[in-house]
Amino acid sequence: MRRLVLLTIVALGLAPGTWVRTPQAVFTDERPILSATPLPLPDMGRGDLRVAGAWVLSSGNRHFGGYSALAALPDGSLLAVSDRGRRLRFTPAGRPGRLVDFAYLGPERPAAKAGADSEALTVDPASGRLWVAYENRNRIVRYDAGFRPEGSVRPAAMRDWPSNSGPEAIVRLADGRFVVLAEGSPRSSDEDSPALLFPSDPVQGAVPVRFRFRPPDGYRPVDAAQLPDGRVMILLRQVHWALPPRFTGLLMIADPAAIRAGERWRAAPLADLAKPLPTDNYEGLAVEPGADGGAILWLISDDNKSAFQRTLLLKLVWRPNAKTRGKARASW
Repeated sequence: MRRLVLLTIVALGLAPGTWVRTPQAVFTDERPILSATPLPLPDMGRGDLRVAGAWVLSSGNRHFGGYSALAALPDGSLLAVSDRGRRLRFTPAGRPGRLVDFAYLGPERPAAKAGADSEALTVDPASGRLWVAYENRNRIVRYDAGFRPEGSVRPAAMRDWPSNSGPEAIVRLADGRFVVLAEGSPRSSDEDSPALLFPSDPVQGAVPVRFRFRPPDGYRPVDAAQLPDGRVMILLRQVHWALPPRFTGLLMIADPAAIRAGERWRAAPLADLAKPLPTDNYEGLAVEPGADGGAILWLISDDNKSAFQRTLLLKLVWRPNAKTRGKARASW
């Protein structure tokens, strides 16, 4: 996640006293309480993609907020991890059961923020294992189903990735390979994002193939997940620098079968995440199988622990037909 440092500097330099970022309350609450307030939905849902729900999530629990990655678990719950090394496992609205579990991502409190900046998450549904990618140290950690660490690696191929725009998306494909996308280029924000394809578990020392991902101008990849048909859905985000900043998102689809060493991985746009949709800093994406070969998409936003942002949960239903499968961008 790229911090809002630039905006802070501009705000402090040009408009002293007008910066809206108020001090955050110090929460000590440990209770597993999570509120989901439904948002009104505009008349949307044309084409293959429709909006099925949107909620503002809130909690006084001290672990809540800052979510940068999301995964769907086999029991129907969702797992969100934050850039502070925390996790939230919960049952989304409309499903039976009421699971709410807040905790540190691992068994212990992170020693420092630099080692807790978890930005990407992927899960093996068969074993329950999960892999979490961390910025700053460009590290991948594997956890068992009980969130106990089993091993970690700092791949040599990720050593030159920027510390604050390193691994932002990690996907364990159904065949056991792993795709990892960096948020930005080590040289320029106008260049392709570096990307890796591991033939097997990176924690076990697999040597990756290097390739490149070129996002549309102004956008950066922030999460990804595999679709039921084997392709990968990629979530991208753009920051519009203002006071306060605004965010728009983009969903794109790419085929991992098209990845070639040293080449650019092509992706097709599916939908813009902009008004009249409820918008914020969407950074987490989870995919569940849907009807007729489609998928249910869950998105969660990172509030950056900021007074002018919210933690939003968005539910989209994607049902591509034979004519538009893999082609059309949704028009809201």
